[in-house]
Amino acid sequence: MKPIYLDHAATTPVHPEVIQAMIPALEDIYGNPSSVHHFGRKARQLLDQARTVMAKSIHATEKDIIFTSGGTEADNIALIGSAMVNKDKGNHIITTTIEHHATLHAAEYLEKQGFKVTYLPVNEEGQVSVKQLEAALTDDTIVVSVMYVNNETGVIQPIKEIGAVLKEHQAYFHTDAVQAYGTLDIDVKELGVDLLSVSSHKINGPKGIGFLYAREGIKVQSLLHGGQQERKRRPGTEHVAGIKGFQHAVEIAVKERQEKVNTYRNYKQLFIDHLEKAGVNFAVNGNLEKIVPTIINLSFPGTNVEALLTNFDLSGIAASSGSACTAGSVEPSHVLSAMYGSEDRRTVNSIRFSFGLANTEENVVEAAERVTKIVKRLTKH
Repeated sequence: MKPIYLDHAATTPVHPEVIQAMIPALEDIYGNPSSVHHFGRKARQLLDQARTVMAKSIHATEKDIIFTSGGTEADNIALIGSAMVNKDKGNHIITTTIEHHATLHAAEYLEKQGFKVTYLPVNEEGQVSVKQLEAALTDDTIVVSVMYVNNETGVIQPIKEIGAVLKEHQAYFHTDAVQAYGTLDIDVKELGVDLLSVSSHKINGPKGIGFLYAREGIKVQSLLHGGQQERKRRPGTEHVAGIKGFQHAVEIAVKERQEKVNTYRNYKQLFIDHLEKAGVNFAVNGNLEKIVPTIINLSFPGTNVEALLTNFDLSGIAASSGSACTAGSVEPSHVLSAMYGSEDRRTVNSIRFSFGLANTEENVVEAAERVTKIVKRLTKH
């Protein structure tokens, strides 16, 4: 039985072209980008080229791009780094109850440092209210962090509308765009964001590399202490080969974005249609009209997450109960708890399926058939 991967929101296979692009950087470009000699300059040139490609992908300029080890570090720098540098202006931070743990745990750390944090609720469709956010703003608010696309449900948040609200406010506006990048067309100026996080391994690039966009004039305090790399904002020798791979993944993502969006939307609909035709009892978590094409979170009444995931794995289906960081946990989903209440059964019987490079129409149909058999067997009695 051939395994089928439906967990692209956790991580994606590295694109074959990305692997090939990384080989010369591993074999030939081994200089330190901070060195002034020929070998260092060659590595620096590669970094500059990649920075330009990534900046263009979000309609920014290259000096606004800070290379990080991934989305978690980018979120931490955005939240903690900007809170620390602005604490003379206030001590209030606004985020949401459905953020990735990279943001939530950073916010909890800031609370321990004496900052006040407001965690905005979401409605049953998984969206934050712009009016509630506006009402939560105070003269002491220095950072607002709202994710662009939720990693568990795929629900898109009203980032542009929030950006408009914050236009005249002192608060820095950060969005975790890890699940949005490569799927949605992102223009940081149109969105009105000051800080934006991206991770390579969500777009068929290598793991361990990402970037933080920080608008010109936006200051962040470095979380690390060392050299003066990344304009003194993130010390440490840059991951040259990873950055080269990331660059190529970005180039492919930009070039093929619309084609992939259409393909993955088709896969998702195909999957849902097969479950419906087979008479499987399920419900979509979130409003389908406000969800990215790559993710679907389904509740299966009469089941539980542990039994579903165990049986899926035994049948060769890779899916998830939520974010990859909590995949080994049996705790109810904090995102679905925020949407429906902590006692709702959907918090413990829902599975995230996410589509991408490892899928074909054939294996999506096959996956739906395997899921159908498992759910019907588990709910037989």
